[in-house]
Amino acid sequence: MTIKKLLFSAFLSLALMTCAFAQEEPANFGEKISAKGALTPTEFVTEVEGKGEAKTKLKATINDVCQVKGCWMTLDMGNGQEVMVQFKDYGFFVPTDVAGKTAVVAGHAFVDTVSVETLRHYAEDAGKSKAEIEAITQPEQRISFMADGVIIEE
Repeated sequence: MTIKKLLFSAFLSLALMTCAFAQEEPANFGEKISAKGALTPTEFVTEVEGKGEAKTKLKATINDVCQVKGCWMTLDMGNGQEVMVQFKDYGFFVPTDVAGKTAVVAGHAFVDTVSVETLRHYAEDAGKSKAEIEAITQPEQRISFMADGVIIEE
């Protein structure tokens, strides 16, 4: 084996080992935040419903994302409920293909009454059928979240 081949093999082995041990950094959107101190869905619902609003962090699975441009997402609360997450000042968006991944959001959570018009708009953004959109006839009270920053874990 020539020196060139030996050096190339050593370099290639080192590069492959480095890649194997490298961990992917979670994707950050908006303000850079950390996952430290993020509440579980159960803790989150208890805190927000008890106070009506809270500056907090939440870690949960992403159920749905605006398919138009990633301008909102819903997070699974594990009890059949979802939290609608929007992004502060419409200043950032998330990828449209992240449903099923885990997100950490930091910002302001609050109990909100969402109008029929707004619910229909969200359904349209989510790609729902015309029949599904027209079936929305009542406003909905739910927890909403205005996120300053988002982490999407791989």
